[in-house]
Amino acid sequence: MKRLLVIGTAILMSCTATPSQTSSDMQKNAELLVSESQGGKDEAGFTIIKNEQEFRNAIKGSFGLIDLKKEPSVNYPKFPKNKKVVLYHMGLFRSGSHRITSIKNTSVKNNILYVEVPATASGGMEIQVLSNPWFIFAVPSDYQFTSVELKYSN
Repeated sequence: MKRLLVIGTAILMSCTATPSQTSSDMQKNAELLVSESQGGKDEAGFTIIKNEQEFRNAIKGSFGLIDLKKEPSVNYPKFPKNKKVVLYHMGLFRSGSHRITSIKNTSVKNNILYVEVPATASGGMEIQVLSNPWFIFAVPSDYQFTSVELKYSN
């Protein structure tokens, strides 16, 4: 019964989430395009999005709109040109808020893309809600990397 309640609450919270919009200014060569608290995979990982169609499909899938024949009235961010676009799944969390609201800095060292994001206080353990946060961001196209790591900072 508790599991059903947790799943129901997670579904309800995912329905109320709205995509974040890109700020007009760049933050240390990185640009946050979309961030969601639900819809990601259970395991952390990343995918490079190659074109506008893949980008729209990734966003549509987060809203459960893939099979609609008519284009929904969702305000999509623009697909950046001359940049590398990355979809990052943060994994499964059992409580708290883990949604990314900004990117402070990015750097590449030893083929690892380090993405510095603000550390946020996530809620306590009073109510457990399963979440699978994810976000899409853009970095300069000359960045060469084989893995992505998040760095939390104050």
